[in-house]
Amino acid sequence: MSDEQAQRAERLTTASRLIGQVTVLALTGAIDHDSVGHFAQGLAAIQGPAPKRIVVDFTQVTFMDSTGINVLVSTYRALQGSDGWIRVAGAAEGVLRVIQIVGVDTVIPCYSALEQALEA
Repeated sequence: MSDEQAQRAERLTTASRLIGQVTVLALTGAIDHDSVGHFAQGLAAIQGPAPKRIVVDFTQVTFMDSTGINVLVSTYRALQGSDGWIRVAGAAEGVLRVIQIVGVDTVIPCYSALEQALEA
């Protein structure tokens, strides 16, 4: 990995916490080819009782390309078999637009705020 790629990968941080029976994965930064692995690792690291219920908090995400979409769809598919689910919360207009263009919002519910995603 070049120094530039390493710096770009470091621009994405993840933090998870449990709220009731739902794991919230909060992301900060940009999701692109160089940082998507960190996003995928954050989701993979979520442990807990099955079925897994995950809300990805996009409030602090500044950019997402198709690599982030692929991670969301892969996670959605993996959770389907275990009666789990994934939701998106707080995506900025530009990020939400990417989600909508490819139709992911038709299978993964998107909410404007974390509280709405947790209560749905």
